[in-house]
Amino acid sequence: QVQLVESGGGLVQAGGSLRLSCVASGSILSIYAMGWYRQAPGKQRELVATDTSGGNTNTADSVKGRFTISRDNAKNTVYLQMNSLNREDTAVYYCNAEVLTRSARRGTYWGQGTQVTVSS
Repeated sequence: QVQLVESGGGLVQAGGSLRLSCVASGSILSIYAMGWYRQAPGKQRELVATDTSGGNTNTADSVKGRFTISRDNAKNTVYLQMNSLNREDTAVYYCNAEVLTRSARRGTYWGQGTQVTVSS
């Protein structure tokens, strides 16, 4: 089994910053990619940013220039630095990882989500 645990969410004023962290643990042989998605009330879950094992990143246009994804492969951890937050960034943020387990199974795993609320 693989577990993803997010942290760092909370309440912040518009224009402020937050840093989300997500640690993957369990029966992990390797991680192909890690990323962040978000889901606002009444909306579908959407991609925020992803980081592959080769260091390639993909960032949604809506957050480009404000959010930065990074990884610490040694710690199986992915971060999301969020700057210049606005009310439209309010959502539950989910960590995602594509993992090869020690039983040689490849799968996609999700964290439980962390709430980010931006007040005006």
